[in-house]
Amino acid sequence: MFKRTEESKLTSWYFEVDRFLLGALLILIFTGMLFMVSAGSVAAERIGQPWHFFIIKALPFYVIGLITLFVTSMLNKKWVLVISGLNVAVGLLLLLVTLVAPHVVKGSARFVALGPFNVMPSDIMKPGFIIMTAWFLSLMKEKYGADIFFNKDAWRFRWLSWWAYLGVFIPAFLIILQHPDLGTSILYFAVLSGMVFMAGLPLVIVPVLIGIVALVGAFAFFTMPHVHNRIVSWFSGTGDTYQVRQSIQSIQHGGLLGSGDDAFVKQSLPDAHTDFIFAAIAEDLGAIMACVLLGLLLYVLKRLTTDAMQARDPFVFYAAGGAAALFGTQVCINLMSTLHIFAPKGMTLPFISYGGSSFVAFCLLFGMVLAVVREDKWK
Repeated sequence: MFKRTEESKLTSWYFEVDRFLLGALLILIFTGMLFMVSAGSVAAERIGQPWHFFIIKALPFYVIGLITLFVTSMLNKKWVLVISGLNVAVGLLLLLVTLVAPHVVKGSARFVALGPFNVMPSDIMKPGFIIMTAWFLSLMKEKYGADIFFNKDAWRFRWLSWWAYLGVFIPAFLIILQHPDLGTSILYFAVLSGMVFMAGLPLVIVPVLIGIVALVGAFAFFTMPHVHNRIVSWFSGTGDTYQVRQSIQSIQHGGLLGSGDDAFVKQSLPDAHTDFIFAAIAEDLGAIMACVLLGLLLYVLKRLTTDAMQARDPFVFYAAGGAAALFGTQVCINLMSTLHIFAPKGMTLPFISYGGSSFVAFCLLFGMVLAVVREDKWK
């Protein structure tokens, strides 16, 4: 009977934001919290800690991540760009710290110790990388037209050119590669390739990109022992295949409906709370619920793709598309490693696996994407 004549900012945000995407994200986050109770307790007891060890450690990141998600989704494009620039600057600074004072975890010098927390700079920088790349591509299109790849002006030494962008991206890529962290290097390169393809990358360049990936892979195979061992083990089925064998057995033991309290394989599953959490979920709840989780992940990817295709601003198109490329690629790498379709890469399942840096970074990324999509649709 009564119609509101004035809406608050919170009310406007509620009706303008992509509530389907936001709702799916919240379900993923709280589902991940529940799975941490099971998988995290097993991992904690294995190292002689109380069952709630990892859950307590993750709580601050859940709080920070949720606040970040909601606050950033209320911002405008200007603030999203400012935060993204700061994010990239901080990420690059921390990457430089890994060269001089790294915190080594499991043989990889990709962490920085900040007080009681181990922070992974390459994870932290993902949101800024997506948004700033989207901004760069939109500016390049605006200045140089549809052809930004073979236009000579786009390759001149100036602040808005490919040399300016590559001058930032290539050093960061090389630092991540030498950590060594081949999985994250491939992830960054795959996402960048996807975004430039969205910007009209000619098909003639695609073989060049494939060749670059092949060269990097060959270099890693012959110079990084852990990469060599994992690839050989994956192809031959020999060597240290304990992780993937336990992962497959855990999924098989869960059956269709799950093992519940009788789940025991996950107790000897390494990284059950991080890299192989999907296997632990499948053993606990069964293949049917694991497929429901997979369907939810695919729905998030669908919403990102829909938001990108409906965008009016090219910047929003690249930002939402880049987020879809990052999210989809990381989910695929994690699940392929879990199912032994691909060699283990040590990559988390977004919003589900334990990992503070990754969780907060994805919350920041999705918050900023929600913000620019909302502004593009309604303003």
